[in-house]
Amino acid sequence: MKKNWPLWEVFVRSKNGLEHRHFGSLHASDEKMALENARDVYTRRNEGVSIWVVKSIHITATNPKNNGELFEPAKDKIYRHPTFYKLPDELKHM
Repeated sequence: MKKNWPLWEVFVRSKNGLEHRHFGSLHASDEKMALENARDVYTRRNEGVSIWVVKSIHITATNPKNNGELFEPAKDKIYRHPTFYKLPDELKHM
């Protein structure tokens, strides 16, 4: 009986980026193999400085059908958005 390897989601932080971005998915038997495969598949041209791999079964996502009820309440809390502040020009990545 053939066993299927688990699916892993791959997140890579690029050289000029501040955050990890989802690059894709792959199958691997364990964390070490997932990291090595992610490096080989998604950073062939030295694009990344950091890789995260997460088993897909550990990711919980929102349902796009429920976006309204989930995200609409934040719109009435204007204090959460820094639109009232003047930021200095030398402040980057805000």
